[in-house]
Amino acid sequence: MASKGAASRAASRKQKDKWKAKRWYQIRAPRQPWHFKLIGETLAEEDELLVGRMYEITQQEVDGDFSKMHVKLKFRVTEVIGQDAITEFAGHEVLKDHVRRQVRRYRGKIDGVVDAITDDGYYVRIKPFMISQGRIKASQKRAMREAAHNVVLQVAARNTWLALQKQILSGELEQAIEAAARKIAAVRTVIVRKSQLVQDGVVAGDGPTLDDVREDEERAAEAKKAALAAAMVEDDDESEDESEDESGDETSDAPAEEAAEEAAPEAASDEAVDYTSLKVAELKELLKAAGKPVSGKKAELIARLSE
Repeated sequence: MASKGAASRAASRKQKDKWKAKRWYQIRAPRQPWHFKLIGETLAEEDELLVGRMYEITQQEVDGDFSKMHVKLKFRVTEVIGQDAITEFAGHEVLKDHVRRQVRRYRGKIDGVVDAITDDGYYVRIKPFMISQGRIKASQKRAMREAAHNVVLQVAARNTWLALQKQILSGELEQAIEAAARKIAAVRTVIVRKSQLVQDGVVAGDGPTLDDVREDEERAAEAKKAALAAAMVEDDDESEDESEDESGDETSDAPAEEAAEEAAPEAASDEAVDYTSLKVAELKELLKAAGKPVSGKKAELIARLSE
């Protein structure tokens, strides 16, 4: 009779390897304003397990701005299309070390939390943070906190969630808060230390589609391969030309010219374009050149070109 330990080991070997069941997904930033930019990769067994997962990355890695290395962006996966995990911007957070370095003795620290609703119905939570130039009274802190609260509410009510994102990440919202708080006391530093998307609103539909982004990426990869192949062919042609010059053999160009003249009518007759082999972007360019509408699906574009 097998021992208890041997039975448990045999049972463990029969268990399914979870890592083999997982596959890689590409994490893409939202359509606006990042145009489905590839920001990372992750593993998951099923598409449903990936929805709702949070992904964090620094703003410097996304936008290339080295002055924003201390800002951490948060993206939430909302849907999975094939191998692409599409995300939404869920907020940002300034690293605590950076905030802590702003605090010094004999300065006032004003912290606040503002719940606001954007023009397109997004419910967001924004946390402004201010440091005064010197010591200030409690009444001044209260007035500065209220001024920052009013500025955030007004800016959010006048802008969409997309426009508010740009103001937060670019520093425009911090400048507006500083201008309002400076009327009460001298301000040394203003930081929107955290923003959070609490509830979604209307989703904007502007910008390139995921299919367009994929086509651009495939076109760039094909162009890179073609350039590499062309460089290799040029090297081969140069070596062949050198060998022909050394041999001194000359070939007549007349037969080649006659063959080209005979092949010209045949090429002209076979000029019918196979539109089905073209991509959507190429079909749209042909329609633009013909002065025809470029909207609709691929089948509609081909039918329009065939008229």
